[in-house]
Amino acid sequence: MSEPLLKVENLKQYFPISRSYTVKAVNGVSFEIYPGETYGLVGESGSGKTTIGRSVIRLYNPTGGRILFDGKDITGKLDRPTNEMLRANMQMIFQDPMASLNPRKKVADIIGEGLDIHHRYASRQDRADQVSEMLKKVGLSPEHAARYPHQFSGGQRQRVGIARALIMNPKLIIADECISALDVSIQAQVVNLMKDIQEETGCAYLFIAHDLSMVKYISDRIGVLHLGYMVEAGTKEEIFEHPIHPYTRSLLSAIPHPNPEVEKRRKSVSYDYAASGIDYAKGAERLVSGTHTVLATPEEFEDWTSR
Repeated sequence: MSEPLLKVENLKQYFPISRSYTVKAVNGVSFEIYPGETYGLVGESGSGKTTIGRSVIRLYNPTGGRILFDGKDITGKLDRPTNEMLRANMQMIFQDPMASLNPRKKVADIIGEGLDIHHRYASRQDRADQVSEMLKKVGLSPEHAARYPHQFSGGQRQRVGIARALIMNPKLIIADECISALDVSIQAQVVNLMKDIQEETGCAYLFIAHDLSMVKYISDRIGVLHLGYMVEAGTKEEIFEHPIHPYTRSLLSAIPHPNPEVEKRRKSVSYDYAASGIDYAKGAERLVSGTHTVLATPEEFEDWTSR
């Protein structure tokens, strides 16, 4: 196996609210992403998924831990060459395309902004050609370059966001719930588009989502987050076929089944952290098999694996 493209070690992200209270949004999370693979992050709202994505791309300054990207440490204060490398090789697709696209700029300028900043074109015509080619790649027309974001549907705006991220030909794209604001038919189109682009360009994805079925479809490996802790991680087969942690089992039991007869018999498994007696702070990462790890004390691990 090649060297990891992104290596996150014991990442902590705290937000001081007052002198006496601090929100510990991410608490000691570690994972790796290899070139060309998709790593899915799942968990309920408030579990720390988006915070991890924003910390990795350095929209937030990490409170603790270490982030290595393409062999370089990007944790502390970034010097100019490292910052330029990071901005050119790591891009983000945001959850709400209308909020992340400048309403006063035309699509050509939104998509071409990275080219302008990093001087990635030889002439104005070369810039226009690159923007047109990228619009075609994401399923839009070159004529759309002259329009403003409000003139598009939600799915089209998300395609503009994908084009803006892709035009720099990045090595890693952080997709922060980029399909949750779209209806189901458009979700499938966008995810298939992302898979096609990955096959063509070889980029890696950090795919953050609520929809477990979609995460299973697009991801190679999955990390399950709860209350800022990585409670379970492994390949999609390990997570979906042999879940160990009670929280993972609870999440998987909530996936609706398309067959109405099976759906009638489906039983959701409830999970209440406060009443469970589990203390994430006392647990340690324990290997189940292969890449499958669970956050647990020795007693909890023995109990869950024996069920």
